[in-house]
Amino acid sequence: MTSADRRTVLTALASAAVCGPLAASPAHATDDLDIYTSNTDLYKKLAGQEGVEFARRYKRHEYADHSTPQRFPYNRTTVMALHGGGIETGTSELCLAIAGYHPATLAPLQDGHGVHDYWMFEGLRTSGNRDLHVTAENCDDHVALSMAFSSLNVLSLHGCTSAQAGTVPQAVVVGGLNTRFKTLLKAEFDAVGIAWRDGNETPDLAGVNPANPVNRTMLSKGGQLELTTELRAAMFTVNTRAGRAGSTTPVFDRFVGACRAATTKLEQGADQIIL
Repeated sequence: MTSADRRTVLTALASAAVCGPLAASPAHATDDLDIYTSNTDLYKKLAGQEGVEFARRYKRHEYADHSTPQRFPYNRTTVMALHGGGIETGTSELCLAIAGYHPATLAPLQDGHGVHDYWMFEGLRTSGNRDLHVTAENCDDHVALSMAFSSLNVLSLHGCTSAQAGTVPQAVVVGGLNTRFKTLLKAEFDAVGIAWRDGNETPDLAGVNPANPVNRTMLSKGGQLELTTELRAAMFTVNTRAGRAGSTTPVFDRFVGACRAATTKLEQGADQIIL
């Protein structure tokens, strides 16, 4: 089946399945249900609760150039999960793995694609983590923004429902302002049998707001992935905060491999050179 044929089938199935619920169910990408106006607002109102109700994790790799005649590598890509932990489940584990680290041991992956910087915000509550959601365009965490500003690319991971995405149950919406990144991601998803829909067809999940950290890169564009609940559930045999990192499935591996392959190809592009 060609990509065009596959998308036609996907769209037809989605339209039949969600024509009613889609209009009634707000997407997490909007701030209609947000309690906090920004990350700063959340940090102030939940002062003293970091490590109890929420957490921030990130890794910035050390780069140094002490040579006069030679140039050395620099970071090109940062992977983000703005709503990790119990907010949009599975995105923390995906963030780590796509950045090149085993989500349970943090050992570097040996797949030839290297490692990337990463940043995530995680909900740690036993319930009610949705209340910790801050819509992406309102993210003002200084570390997250500084990492985005200093990267050529950001790949941002989010969770949605299939009704919000307008897709078959297990699918991903491919968005962001970097059209080349989107094309590469969709091709890799096709290669491993993961259904996708273009973000241009789902405005609430499109990831095109310039204020979204995914697009606050050196190139002012990035790639955003909205994974349905069913797709994320299929990636783990123990779908709990404690169990996910050590119970990933072949679906998880295929998805991670597709993202890492697309990122490697993206970094080989002509716009990925800093003079």
